[in-house]
Amino acid sequence: MLRAVAAISLLYDLTAGILLLFFRSEFQHIFGLPVVQPAIYADLNAIFLIAIGVGYVMPLRDPARHRGYMWIAGVLLKTGGAVAFVIEYSYRAGPAAMLLFALSDGALAVASLITLLRASRRLADAAIDSGTTNRSESRQG
Repeated sequence: MLRAVAAISLLYDLTAGILLLFFRSEFQHIFGLPVVQPAIYADLNAIFLIAIGVGYVMPLRDPARHRGYMWIAGVLLKTGGAVAFVIEYSYRAGPAAMLLFALSDGALAVASLITLLRASRRLADAAIDSGTTNRSESRQG
């Protein structure tokens, strides 16, 4: 399940970054976003999204080893993004598209959190089972 969330997050961030970098005016027009000035801020946001997206390759390939990335990028960053989008819409009169971005970031944050908690529970259960097996073997020896 962590692989599935990592794959979706990879596609989501990579797509948003590429659209923002190479199709900025179309992206801004479709979502009713204002033109960012200076343009370097939009470029940096696009590069950031692409880097975060590419980072999901690690948990996609080895989810157990790279759970930390999922906690940081999948839970912390996506939750922060969702909150920032809601604040932009609510208090700074941002376009309604901010709520769409908040919903998608929030959904990915929740999906990441749930899968990480389930994975942690499975690892804890496996450690307990392993410990019980090792103690049983020690007593028999």
